[in-house]
Amino acid sequence: MIPHETLHQIPSYLSRDDIGPWGTFLQQIERVTPYLGDLAYWVESLKRPKRILVVDVPIKMDDGSVVHYEGYRVQHNTSRGPGKGGVRFHQDVTLSEVMALAAWMTIKNAAIGVPFGGAKGGVRCDPRTVSMAELERITRRYTSEIGILIGPDKDIPAPDVNTNERIMAWMMDTYSMNQGRTSTGVVTGKPISLGGSLGRHDATGRGVFVVGRAAAQKVGLAIRGARVCVQGFGNVGNAAARAFHEAGARVTAVQDVTGTVFSENGLDIERLTAWQASGRPIAEFGDAQSLEHDAFWDVPSEFLIPAALESQITARNAGRIQTRILLEGANGPTTPDGDDILNDRGVLVVPDVLANAGGVTVSYFEWVQDFSSFFWSEEEINRRLDRIMEEAFQAIWDASTREKVSLRTATYIVACKRVLEARELRGLYP
Repeated sequence: MIPHETLHQIPSYLSRDDIGPWGTFLQQIERVTPYLGDLAYWVESLKRPKRILVVDVPIKMDDGSVVHYEGYRVQHNTSRGPGKGGVRFHQDVTLSEVMALAAWMTIKNAAIGVPFGGAKGGVRCDPRTVSMAELERITRRYTSEIGILIGPDKDIPAPDVNTNERIMAWMMDTYSMNQGRTSTGVVTGKPISLGGSLGRHDATGRGVFVVGRAAAQKVGLAIRGARVCVQGFGNVGNAAARAFHEAGARVTAVQDVTGTVFSENGLDIERLTAWQASGRPIAEFGDAQSLEHDAFWDVPSEFLIPAALESQITARNAGRIQTRILLEGANGPTTPDGDDILNDRGVLVVPDVLANAGGVTVSYFEWVQDFSSFFWSEEEINRRLDRIMEEAFQAIWDASTREKVSLRTATYIVACKRVLEARELRGLYP
């Protein structure tokens, strides 16, 4: 529920009855404002996106018909650098969702210390229902429509839900053709042969593991033998599960859109990955017990990793969760009321804007490498990623201890102060 006094902060183009993820972000900013000191003078700049572009994406389908899709690109804040954030293709994409995701990118980039602002994009389409040729036309038309906003020193898209390096290659090529020159730095998450970075594919999941390991050390929890539950077995959830498995943990439960599988002794992650890659639903994985979808939240664990979509943990199920450390691999998986319940029950929540920042960190490495045309080894990438994630976690842990607040609030304190200090130093023009 949005407090009455913040209703004026809701843009006129969103419904005040159901403002979705953007409302969650506004509540998070309200909670952190008392800790910002004199910088709270500028906090209103975080409650309004800098730019919003809504575009029509008309596509000629393979059968000759024309279908119109709706696309978005939102730049939330660019005080610390160019906009940075992914593009998702999903049938349920909304403007509220893209606004919130752009805002969380602002916080994430500031928290981790990379010189980017926050942005996000999306097209409301279901990629499963179109051919590869139609998907390419959607991507290229969308890229052309948002071309007035993006650029290697303006706003740099990346993969997100249902987008990948193939789609990034199409976006890079479309932008480059419209510019009349090859511009590899306009997107990140590209194929290696087009200026992509080694280590990018697993970076977000690896980052989840790195901060999970750091959090475990703080509370005296051993990784080896620990039980891990993962919701979402896409790029992030899969990479995080593999990292924990390789460190000796037992991944006991995995859930995706097809169902939930469980094994007390630990799932064979390599076989489960191969099973999924073959196109078979994980719900039919033979070496595990199948659970009802909602029963996933009742499985005891030391680490719980929600790596699917927003608003998965709410007041409805937060009281059932039995875990020591919750690592938010997805963006916005926990609502504020769910967050309060978890905190009251002593669950250590490592927030999304810290836990899943490994992807944008390696995206930053890719962007730097594209500008210099000098590329690092995967070993070097992982070493730099681990160091940045560990240092960011330590700074936020220190802020949490000092202010006696949750890690989420501490992350927002650190990030918001960095963003608003930049806003204050730059001033207003004109």
